Amino acid sequence: MSTEPETTEETGPGTPEMPEAQGAPGTPGAPDEAAGGASEGAEGGVGEEMAESAEGGGPAEAAEAAEAAEAAEAAEAAEAAEAAADGAGKPELSEAAAELAAQRVERERIERRRAERDGPVESGAKLSGKAADLLAAVRAVEAGGKPASTVFAAPSRPAPERTPEPGPAATAAAPVRPAPEPEPEPVRQERPAPAPTPAGPSPRTVDAVRRVLAEGGAPEALGQQAAVALGEGAGELLRADPWQLLRVPGVRPEQADGFARALLGAECGPQDERRGRAVTVWLLEQAALAGHTALEAPALTAALAQRGVPDPEEAVRSTLAEGEALMFEDALEEPGAPAAQPADDEEEEAERPVRVLIALERYAMAEESLADGLARLINSPSQDGEETWVQVVAALSGGAAELARAVAGHGLVLHTGGDASRAEPAALLGAARDAGLRALAVCHTADGRDRLAALPPTRGAGVGTVAGLLAGTEGPGRDGDGALELDLLIVPDAPQLDVESAAMLVESLPDGARLVLGGDPALLWSAGPGRVFADLLAARACPQIASRLPDPGPIGELVSGIGIGELNQVEAPGKEVVIVPVRDAGEAVHRTVQLVADSVPRAFGVPVEGTVVITPGHGGAAGTRALNAALKERLNPGPGRFGGFDPGDRIAYSPAPGRTLPGTVVRGDAEGLHLSCAGAPVVVPRERVEAWVRHGWALTAHQAVGGRWPAAVVVLPGDAAQALSRPWVYTAFGRGERHLSVVQGAEGALPRAVAEIPAKARTTRLATLLRPQSAMD
Repeated sequence: MSTEPETTEETGPGTPEMPEAQGAPGTPGAPDEAAGGASEGAEGGVGEEMAESAEGGGPAEAAEAAEAAEAAEAAEAAEAAEAAADGAGKPELSEAAAELAAQRVERERIERRRAERDGPVESGAKLSGKAADLLAAVRAVEAGGKPASTVFAAPSRPAPERTPEPGPAATAAAPVRPAPEPEPEPVRQERPAPAPTPAGPSPRTVDAVRRVLAEGGAPEALGQQAAVALGEGAGELLRADPWQLLRVPGVRPEQADGFARALLGAECGPQDERRGRAVTVWLLEQAALAGHTALEAPALTAALAQRGVPDPEEAVRSTLAEGEALMFEDALEEPGAPAAQPADDEEEEAERPVRVLIALERYAMAEESLADGLARLINSPSQDGEETWVQVVAALSGGAAELARAVAGHGLVLHTGGDASRAEPAALLGAARDAGLRALAVCHTADGRDRLAALPPTRGAGVGTVAGLLAGTEGPGRDGDGALELDLLIVPDAPQLDVESAAMLVESLPDGARLVLGGDPALLWSAGPGRVFADLLAARACPQIASRLPDPGPIGELVSGIGIGELNQVEAPGKEVVIVPVRDAGEAVHRTVQLVADSVPRAFGVPVEGTVVITPGHGGAAGTRALNAALKERLNPGPGRFGGFDPGDRIAYSPAPGRTLPGTVVRGDAEGLHLSCAGAPVVVPRERVEAWVRHGWALTAHQAVGGRWPAAVVVLPGDAAQALSRPWVYTAFGRGERHLSVVQGAEGALPRAVAEIPAKARTTRLATLLRPQSAMD
């Protein structure tokens, strides 16, 4: 590891000042990065005002709400989605469009509720005061900012206690498998198509909403967004319950209160039960953006009290009674939990301590559906083809053979290890296909797919992406029951699966199929809600195979140490790892531009497009916005005549929650912005460019997870200290294959994060739901 000397080169373009951190007074914790979306979908990020937008899992990935409602970029909630791919002829339905359609069908069956979509926001010029603030907040989330609240970025876990049941416990309906695809066919190449524009509500509905918004002093430009969120009859609904405005991503409770006061006058008050229900649902949605699938009742009522709800328990009871949330009582059997207390009546069963959880139906249904599907796979491995599996095992050696033996006898197997360990599931895939099994591996990103396909055992066949498989643009066909025609499915990037995507994957597998979930448990979790892979590892309901293949070279050695909480100095004779100290954010931006444009290409022969810049958040003086502005000025200057973009600009394309697809701008015209993403042409409609496309020289760690580049420049400004954690550093430092430069302005915050700050806790139910399987195992 070396330290690059400072230079006297002139400083680059100026950068904006760091906005103040967001969050309500008295709110515990700091936002994760996200999307859907917020700091980074689910990782911690640098906070900033809602109108300017910052992310943090989150959740991110996270648009969050666009990056985690993009995701979980409430912490950066989630960000992103993958683009459509190559082909000739007339455009067909794109991958993004097909994926959204598939998700809609599955959610209707699992959740029995309508999917909510974002719509375009108009300019909002000439607005001022409250209306301008409200529009700015919504535009921030639509463009990838995180929600204002940080209530659930780092939720406390109160001592278990029995509380009065606020409402009847709900039970989950068994999900139905998706309808069959028209014809089975082999792995298909993605086909080019315009990016989809979600079908919006009727003009009549939008006009009605705009009239109500105008009466309440809110910008009429939010009419489309509100109509999409609330559906037909949105105008009447808003007039009857103004706090339903909180359903629009980016709107905060204080803004909804102002809108309600303008409409209701003296009738409006904090004690209004409509406000209590709306704020309860809003808090649960913010928690989902931060990666939680549920909240403990004490944490929820405490947050309601912070938001000025006079009777939080009654607000929760009312929300449950209206069916807007579900309640669960989960027995506590975690290490250190109090033992069961004997009942007064000796004949009665001893009481067990429980935790009361409140969840939105959407995520409760997905989590229960996932648990049911996993139990089905665990308990019904196919006994057919035993000789075939003997042949598969015999064809392999070492860790791959150990993995194959586990898969031969079990329906679900977990495989852990670093990037080098992907060679073992790749070998399993190749041997299974050689033996005549219908086998497929799907990755989180197109880059991950291409790197897996490049490994010799696969010979480039039988690989795809999770999004492509769910959308039907990649992978096999489906049988008469709607199940994928597969004997073996391998997911090498399982830590990036959110609970909804995981549920759709598992429910699509036929009885008797085998599922291998693999990945590096030290990486950042999914941008969307849940911690599927971590919960499965904790549940111990199936075999777990740990790879012994180490990641090579100085970068691999450095990252391996970070994974166990040690930031070690490593020998880097070829300058594979370089530390670049900086004094402030302005110098950090300048040195980053210098590294990408000059130093790395000259010293390592890595072209500019082979280097990725990673920073903790979107906002701030050294966030993605400031870095991308400086990099564009140096690498591809231009007037930004196509919505701020010029041909040749590197971009991050994010039309759906939880995924980001890097690409470049080809051109812009009346049809929209033409991109090339993973070799596939994509056309983004003009009205969606602001929400779906960002400059992409610099990314957040949640945007970059799942991909690797020849070189990585990780920027750690001094104001990023609160955003750093061990998973964040591990993920960011591991994105470079040949070279890593660390622009270090965080000083002691970096080693402290590695040694002391683990992944932020997420409240989920999956491990509890799988407990019966653990007992059987």
